[in-house]
Amino acid sequence: MLARLQEVVRLRGRVMTAYSGGVDSTLVAAVARRVLGKDNAPAVIGDSPSLPRYELQRARALAQDLDLELIEVRPGEQDDLGYRANAGDRCYFCKTHLYDSLKRLTKELGFQYIANGTNTDDLGDHRPGLMAADEAEVISPLIEAGLNKQQVRLVAKHLGLANWDKPAAACLASRVPYGSEVTPQLLGQIERAEQVLRGLGFTGFRVRHHGEVARIELPIDQLGRLMEDDVRQAVAEGVREAGYLYVSLDLEGFRSGSGNLVLTVSALGRGGG
Repeated sequence: MLARLQEVVRLRGRVMTAYSGGVDSTLVAAVARRVLGKDNAPAVIGDSPSLPRYELQRARALAQDLDLELIEVRPGEQDDLGYRANAGDRCYFCKTHLYDSLKRLTKELGFQYIANGTNTDDLGDHRPGLMAADEAEVISPLIEAGLNKQQVRLVAKHLGLANWDKPAAACLASRVPYGSEVTPQLLGQIERAEQVLRGLGFTGFRVRHHGEVARIELPIDQLGRLMEDDVRQAVAEGVREAGYLYVSLDLEGFRSGSGNLVLTVSALGRGGG
């Protein structure tokens, strides 16, 4: 698996990786650094209000540990009315702005290829960002090498990447229901609420925004701890201080992409099968 991925990257000569700090893009960036050399394999991260500050800090630290040349850009998707409208294609606008920023960099620095961390498992999900990648002619080395998520983690572990088992971490805008406008102020409110849970030691959770209501999704094995009186009170008080009037707990627990449920329901309502 690693040999295939290395060959896919080696054939490109110089590759700029759209890097987020997640295991997929980290593996691509690390392999490119290993095969092509530091100067020929920079990693570029898009810094915007939708990226939690702690995720940015972790991505910076990881890039330093891997001796990656890290470039930070500000894609400016917040200025796009299509992005702010937050329809089902929000990710398309977000990725379009990111890739536009990277394309400008490739022209400035003399690179031909932009790579992302899309793996074969991503192809079956609702990901409008894939269309933006196609339009920007972004390459997907993990797909070309035939790697799914499990294989990505195995290769990352083999290479000693510190984030090989890091859970998926979607952007803050994914916590906002489709149809509700995405603003920097709203994203900041969500981030403050999630900082409360993170500070109490919870992991793998989401705080979903529903107007005055914060709906907390926790992994099932952490629900019991939240019911401890002191913890429950600290969460309720902290999330209210972040700007919410009501604090609710989703009894189904954390589900990746649960915000996409409304798209499925809407399709069914239109006779979509």
